[in-house]
Amino acid sequence: MGKKRVVGIGMDYSPTSKAALRWAAQNLVEDGDQMILIHVQPPKSDHTRKQLFEDTGSPLIPLEEFRETNFSKQYGLTYDPELLDVLDTVSRTKGAKVVAKVYWGDPREKLCDAVEDLNLDSIVVGSRGLGTIKRVLLGSVSNYVVTSAPCPVTVVKGASSSKF
Repeated sequence: MGKKRVVGIGMDYSPTSKAALRWAAQNLVEDGDQMILIHVQPPKSDHTRKQLFEDTGSPLIPLEEFRETNFSKQYGLTYDPELLDVLDTVSRTKGAKVVAKVYWGDPREKLCDAVEDLNLDSIVVGSRGLGTIKRVLLGSVSNYVVTSAPCPVTVVKGASSSKF
């Protein structure tokens, strides 16, 4: 049995970030690994916990607390039963320790910061599949993380979309 790993999953509740979570749960996370769901809230969001943790991100939030509806509201997160089901399943079937962490700011930078802050062994993110022009104009979180994160990055693609 090898070293227990710490795997980060970028989560914004989009279909592609949920696909990334499902992919990691099925293909990457092994018995006893730690899975950290990483949420990045917009810098302008104004939730009660932001004032306390804006500079460092929230403390690690255990799955038991993350499950509670009121808890999600305190951080401005979406209560999502589908997501919780995936997390419960990977915790139960693989013995993975599941926690969440919330940051505030630019998702590209904060996901890369999380790699170092949390000593991640790898990070998994979803890709919206932006075409070349949109990617140039809007930027790509997944592309930035791939080129900037100091650990292995897995990008899970969403459904095909137009190239422009």
